[in-house]
Amino acid sequence: MAVPTALIAEDEPLLAQALRQALAQAWPALAPPQLAANGIEALELTLATLPDVLFLDIRMPGLSGLEVAAQLGEEWPAQRPFPLLVFVTAYDDYAVQAFERAAVDYLLKPVTRERLAVTVGRLQTLLAQRAASSQEAHLEHALAQLRALALPAPGDQPPRLDFIRAAVGSRVRMIPVQDVLYFEATDKYVNVVTAEGEALIRTSLRELIPQLDPQQFWQVHRGIVVQARQIQAAQRDEAGKLWLTLHGRSDGQRLPVSRLFAHLFRQM
Repeated sequence: MAVPTALIAEDEPLLAQALRQALAQAWPALAPPQLAANGIEALELTLATLPDVLFLDIRMPGLSGLEVAAQLGEEWPAQRPFPLLVFVTAYDDYAVQAFERAAVDYLLKPVTRERLAVTVGRLQTLLAQRAASSQEAHLEHALAQLRALALPAPGDQPPRLDFIRAAVGSRVRMIPVQDVLYFEATDKYVNVVTAEGEALIRTSLRELIPQLDPQQFWQVHRGIVVQARQIQAAQRDEAGKLWLTLHGRSDGQRLPVSRLFAHLFRQM
């Protein structure tokens, strides 16, 4: 059996080294984990080395642990089993509840020897089960976990939006939500696209999504949310990438669909 590999993404060097040493004691068969000091480095190093297990700190410079995991879901090679995710956090809050719903493990700082032993046992069991299952089934299970992590906590839903107040020059335009074709993240803003034009709102897509009806608005990419009734067709290109065409767009524009959300367009 191949030696299992891991990567620790932690922006505090002392904590990273402490976890690495604790893993050496709790899991001697594990190869010495690689270390990444921020989210961007974690993403690049993970895609370069394809480890079996990831220990991701939630709050890191560049990209958060959740953002790293979501982007890996889009870019991970299909022929390789997706890594097992363990999130590390100093905050015993909603994030922990999300991890439990998503059936991925988590560690609270400071990490205790006893809790790490439980995590290692779970990882060893899951790696053994993964070896006996198909890569496609494992990848779909991992993508389902990542989708679950993106869901808001029960009872934490803000009121639904009926209108979008968007800046258009010196005016504030009131856009009925039902007129929106799609929302697209652009740096610190979200571009609101309708059949009549575009406008910017000063918010993030993460803040906007819980205010939208999930039956009407589907997230299809980490930076795109589209109104479902405006979707005309979904089609794969020669490279296997999925693209959407919309009603109300005469310019032939297509919107990309990431692997994380491709399940929305499977044939019924």
